Amino acid sequence: MSMQVFEQWESEIRAYCRVAPTVFHSASNARQVDEQGKSYIDFYAGAGVLNFGHNDPKMKDAIIDYIQNDGVAHSLDMYTSAKRTFISKFVDTVLKPRDMDYRLQFVGPTGTNAVEAALKLARRVTGRNQVVSFHHAFHGMTLGSLAATANAHFRNAAGVPLDNVVHQAFGCERPCPGCTLGCGMDSLERLRDIYADPSSGYAPPAAILVETIQAEGGVRVASQAWLKGIQDLAQDLGALFIIDDIQAGSGRTGSYFSFDEMGLDPDIITLAKGLGGFGTAIAMNLNKPEHDKHWRPGEHTGTFRGQNLSFVAGTVALGFFDDPAFMQETRRKGEVIQKRLEQIAAKYPSFDVRGRGMMQAIDFIDGDLSKRVARECFDRGLLAAVCGPRGEVIKLIPPLTIPDDDLAEGLDLFEQAVDAQMEG
Repeated sequence: MSMQVFEQWESEIRAYCRVAPTVFHSASNARQVDEQGKSYIDFYAGAGVLNFGHNDPKMKDAIIDYIQNDGVAHSLDMYTSAKRTFISKFVDTVLKPRDMDYRLQFVGPTGTNAVEAALKLARRVTGRNQVVSFHHAFHGMTLGSLAATANAHFRNAAGVPLDNVVHQAFGCERPCPGCTLGCGMDSLERLRDIYADPSSGYAPPAAILVETIQAEGGVRVASQAWLKGIQDLAQDLGALFIIDDIQAGSGRTGSYFSFDEMGLDPDIITLAKGLGGFGTAIAMNLNKPEHDKHWRPGEHTGTFRGQNLSFVAGTVALGFFDDPAFMQETRRKGEVIQKRLEQIAAKYPSFDVRGRGMMQAIDFIDGDLSKRVARECFDRGLLAAVCGPRGEVIKLIPPLTIPDDDLAEGLDLFEQAVDAQMEG
């Protein structure tokens, strides 16, 4: 079928479809098939939404059964059996084994709303306005979260000032090529000095908001020592420490949270994307009880706060974590991806490989080159997308459930695409 309908009637704002100009018709696990019958291996997985693949059979069966039995589809924030089951499963699977005590705040329906709610709560708790975010950060597109996002391409679309957020240097575990904004532990010491000096012009912030891995920012991985230092600084300043785990969480890095076993204790954790498992929208914040009590009923509302189809599928998704082998397999597959990317980079020494778990990336340094590689991938039957401040990085985030054969074939296609563009 023609794409004319989309091109004639859909907004110019569309983006991903310009990189993958075809009409997809069906999908299963790590593959999508277009209307012409061409199969594509999906190394993007809905920007991390599809951690458990397209149309997972158990989730699909659970959703169909729920609908056929007239389960409640929409309920605002009223109590439903589906919500109770999800909450119980999340507490038993994620919180209790980690001895974590949080209140679950369902916000709706995407990650940017989770960040908005987190910033509101931090400002309410502290009575302060300013928030610290970081260079290359991405936290969403609505005005509050967009203020915390660093990329000028996104910020310039706001049309109004994006206030009450300051951006500081991110603490990469090792320097990224081309980054001149500072990184590592030196950035932490500078930040601490800024707030220690009464003449710096900086007032104590309401919160420090950070991604452990800046996914859209180019897969920049923060060091554990830096993250611990940022948490300590927030506590010293009386600010809330917020971890945005929207893309890096839900098992992506080889543990449920991207910060597991790092000795971190965030005041708020934002979750979305893979939380619902099936691809339906859901977002949720984990708020420490002493902070959550500052909310008044209905202060952060919304029509789609935790829709029930996502609770049904999300409960099934949480079941993947009952077996420790699932995360072991995720880490193993991540190592397979990393080693293959390192082999590619060895042929082209200017390239840089970085990532953790099944979020791996290669920095081509040159944004034009990376965009050509992404299009070459599409032409060969592989879906991959660029990220980074100039689109110079290609991030590989296939479903955690991808079969080994599809993973190997996808990596072959990726290497062929890189070689074709480099030779060209």
